[in-house]
Amino acid sequence: MSTILKSGEKILFIGDSITDCGRLEENVPLGNGYVKIFSDIMTVREPKKEIQIVNRGISGQTISELKERWHEDVLNHSPDWLSIKIGINDVHRYLMEDRYSYLTSEVYGKIYDQLLAKTKEKLQKCKILLIDPFYICKDTFNDTFREQVLKVLPDFIDVVQKLSEKYETLHVQSHELFQRQLKYQHVDKYCDEPVHPNSAGHFLIAEAVYRELC
Repeated sequence: MSTILKSGEKILFIGDSITDCGRLEENVPLGNGYVKIFSDIMTVREPKKEIQIVNRGISGQTISELKERWHEDVLNHSPDWLSIKIGINDVHRYLMEDRYSYLTSEVYGKIYDQLLAKTKEKLQKCKILLIDPFYICKDTFNDTFREQVLKVLPDFIDVVQKLSEKYETLHVQSHELFQRQLKYQHVDKYCDEPVHPNSAGHFLIAEAVYRELC
């Protein structure tokens, strides 16, 4: 099994802390999460290919903050492939802070749509992969914050699904992927808290990205 990435191509990953993973600090330049693991998988499985991998994740960001840096961090790089993983911070701010109550799934979708449209306009040959926001949790108790997240998150995931269909992108359904794993393993196998995966969780994402590109 090998990916459809061609030697000499560039793939750029953009998103929040899950993509960042210290790439601006102690783990320059790819971080120590799924982007680095994906790079390692490519090295081991496809050693003949020279693929340039770029990480432009920044911790804590929402879709609107991605928009602010889209030209510099995406369009100026002219990637052949673009992977986007964003959304859980939008969900958190929407639920936790009154000043962000406008950050509905509809607003999330509108801005996301604008970014994809701009990318298709400026980088017509760029192929795109969307990764769902996820929450590694099975908390179904009433009135907990985690339960609220699990209720709201599907609306944001549905946005990604519809945009993937509209723009004919590849799509990693990461929340569903984690939920399947949690049928057999405790959440501690994949994270210390629901937002940030541990090494096993990041490996799960990286492998899913690799398989989607095959």
